[in-house]
Amino acid sequence: MDRLPKCGANYVPLTPLTFLTRASKCYANRISIIHGGVRFTWSQTYERCCRLASSLRSLNIVKNDVVSVLAPNVPAMYEMHFAVPMAGAVLNAINTRLDAKNIAVTLKHSEAKVFLVDYEYLEIAKKALELLVADFERSKTSEMLMPLVIVIDDINSPTGIRLGELEYEQLVFQGNPSYIPEEITDEWDPITLSYTSGTTSEPKGVVYSHRGAYLSTLSLILGWEMGTEPVYLWSLPMFHCNGWTFTWGIAARGGTNICIRNTTAQEMYTNIVSHNVTHMCCAPIVFNILLEAKPYEYRPITTRVQILTGGAPPPAPLLEKIERLGFHVVHAYGLTEATGPALVCEWQQKWNKLPSENKSKLKARQGVGILTLADVDVKNFKNMQSVPRDGKSIGEICLRGSSIMKGYFKNDKANSEVFKNGWFFTGDVGVIHSDGYLEIKDRSKDVIISGGENISSIEVENAIMRHPNVVEVSVVAMPHFRWGESPCAFVIMSKNSEVKEVDIIAHCRSNLPGFMVPKKVKFVEELPKTGTGKVQKHHLRAIAKTFVISEKSNQISKKTSQVNREKTRYYDQNQEQILALSRL
Repeated sequence: MDRLPKCGANYVPLTPLTFLTRASKCYANRISIIHGGVRFTWSQTYERCCRLASSLRSLNIVKNDVVSVLAPNVPAMYEMHFAVPMAGAVLNAINTRLDAKNIAVTLKHSEAKVFLVDYEYLEIAKKALELLVADFERSKTSEMLMPLVIVIDDINSPTGIRLGELEYEQLVFQGNPSYIPEEITDEWDPITLSYTSGTTSEPKGVVYSHRGAYLSTLSLILGWEMGTEPVYLWSLPMFHCNGWTFTWGIAARGGTNICIRNTTAQEMYTNIVSHNVTHMCCAPIVFNILLEAKPYEYRPITTRVQILTGGAPPPAPLLEKIERLGFHVVHAYGLTEATGPALVCEWQQKWNKLPSENKSKLKARQGVGILTLADVDVKNFKNMQSVPRDGKSIGEICLRGSSIMKGYFKNDKANSEVFKNGWFFTGDVGVIHSDGYLEIKDRSKDVIISGGENISSIEVENAIMRHPNVVEVSVVAMPHFRWGESPCAFVIMSKNSEVKEVDIIAHCRSNLPGFMVPKKVKFVEELPKTGTGKVQKHHLRAIAKTFVISEKSNQISKKTSQVNREKTRYYDQNQEQILALSRL
């Protein structure tokens, strides 16, 4: 048996690019993309990707060059998940919620050769490029490596807005439709580069391989039981772990991508009903958007929609409410380093007989490992042994398998910290129940997950510490009725300081992206600390939990005040009318 070698017939490197090639042949005339009035078939999508890849090569893009994109869920964003690697390059989808400073950091760290920008994000992109130029001038670098900018105009209603001469649709038009994609000879080659957060001090660029992306895609299709011809609504940003690999997965199933610019209630409900959407992914924050839809935004759902949710642990009551509208929720747990979802809460038939409250609690658990993972474990912090499967013993969640990232780009120190003894250490704390299902209990790295976005508490602390009157600060997660979690800052100010909460929040708005700004600032005289001087954040989290009630109360109070003002205004107007009549 040792004399049976690999050959081109029996061994082909794994890559999700083969999903598009297959779709163009097997589902040639099936609708691949719908975006407003624009529709493409799978044969057209394949040709457009070939044309774009050809144009990128003509711009001197070569193997392993990074191509960055800042865009919402529009057809161009979807196409680049195939076209960029078809040109041999690596796709870097940038979080559209970052500020200019963090976008500049991403462009610099990734060494992007091309920067594609949707027309709606041109202003912030300009600021990022200006910061990049200023950084090069300060560092006195002999060679300024600025990316080539390409504007993505509105495909439905072109605006003509430009930043330079290049425009996306022009590149597609000018490209060669007969272009032969670059051959993937090694499945370990990089396919995408995604950043875990907008950290300015130490960016963490997560690199996926063609093999990992391919296997993760198959695992999630099977784990979610996605059949052929799904109609998929893009309510999850494609910049989030490449849309949890469903950018490639919908091509694998010959489905239809419903692309939307904004996740508003009206846009989601309209597209769900108009196109008979069968599947969508989102963070739990989207549940609130759907539940709080105004009467003119809401449209009744006639067929059940499958939702895969993750990014923040969804409360059981929220799951109950969203399912009453006609959605069926599957809970997943993952992280950027695991190519998106690594665990899926696979449903068991016997659970159908349970009361709805019990079912919601089971659905809120993170679940079992996807097929790509060789193993999932929770290890004791002290001896690194597996904890008992009793649902009580806590430890760090560890993963191993082909869906785990290649590693952090240009960050050997971080790689050595997370890859140990054949395992990837997530930094998340959890338990394993007797049935093998995993549940997260805390986050050892104090990451705050707000509306599906990861927020580094250290980064928020660093921003607050830049205020001249701040002596010390500690930031923890505070429960938020809309976002799941939000930053809460405990701040020690200098003596005789007259700074108020609104001043600190305004300072943060000037130094951080909006979603990272604390929703609550509490001034304290001291922070609880251990004997070694470390802040005991679990004490602060306990205090922060009490602020949610007061926040809701404040909102109720504001609404009550508004109602009272309206009543007073109405009364005053009536009195004026009565006086006017009496004069007559």
